Amino acid sequence: MNLKQLGWNEAFGEKDQNTVVARVISEQRQIYKLHDGENELTGEVSGKFQFQAKVKSDYPSVGDWVVIEPLKGENKAIIQKVLPRISQFSRQSAGEKTEEQIVAANIDYVFLVMALNNDFNIRRLERYLLVAYDSGANPIIVLTKKDLCTDLPTKIAAVEEIAFGVPIYSVNSTNGEGIEELKQLISSGKTVSLLGSSGVGKSTLLNALIGEVIQITQDVREGDDRGKHTTTHRELFFLPSGGMVIDTPGMRELQLWGGEEHISSTFSDVEEIAKSCKFSDCTHANEPGCAVNRAIENGELDQQRLTSYRKLMRELAYAERKQDASLARQERDKWKKISKMMNTKSYK
Repeated sequence: MNLKQLGWNEAFGEKDQNTVVARVISEQRQIYKLHDGENELTGEVSGKFQFQAKVKSDYPSVGDWVVIEPLKGENKAIIQKVLPRISQFSRQSAGEKTEEQIVAANIDYVFLVMALNNDFNIRRLERYLLVAYDSGANPIIVLTKKDLCTDLPTKIAAVEEIAFGVPIYSVNSTNGEGIEELKQLISSGKTVSLLGSSGVGKSTLLNALIGEVIQITQDVREGDDRGKHTTTHRELFFLPSGGMVIDTPGMRELQLWGGEEHISSTFSDVEEIAKSCKFSDCTHANEPGCAVNRAIENGELDQQRLTSYRKLMRELAYAERKQDASLARQERDKWKKISKMMNTKSYK
């Protein structure tokens, strides 16, 4: 294996001959598994890195390229720097703290995985599409558990109505139906991230792509037809084709971090109709001459589609307000830290 096969390309710039770089292939509690094109190494960030890191997203994530200092005589390395990301799938970190969590970095494709059983949910897929567009990677929809679906054409049509121009694949990971078509997308040096809610069959899909059992899978639960959560951490896997797949734990919730610039890509139908509204600042509530409400009355637009659009717009606005407040706190904390250091030096 070499750096090109690991996904290194001209987008990352020209590598200095004296600089050693590696790709992060897994992370657990800030202990990183790295690959430098020749060997796998265990890595930790340097003390200087920890001091300079301001937020969680400054730390390496799976898929990142990092500058390292290998330790002689050991299969270990110190991570000195994270190289700029060309794409990243982010979400609001779980919990009360306002913080960005990088789910996967430097990915070419995002496989948005959704099951075709009773867990099929168009509104959830709209949310994933919005974040996928914001990542900078190309979204591809993968509908799993095809063997459990009795109305496949209806469900594919429902996806097509909200995912304009996005490729859609339906697969049965247990018998391999549709898997070869996906494999052709993941050529040597390309990286795919599997994203979806808990139990949609990502681990089974990964096993099918690799051709052997890498991830443990479990049967669906009785009652709600959802699979059990099995993946516990993010990890990059190598395919026989030379491509790479980042598997991620299923998300019970996907809180938005960004996406304002890409709401028009996700809801291009709503925004196109809105151009014909009488008022440019129409909220599509009770204003006269609202083209969106007229489209709903005429059956050209689904009311649930508009409801989802409004909901995501409100979430984006709320997330932006929280982030602005969080940035202000970080700036205050930074200057307090600098002031404290200067006072300590003056005292000495």
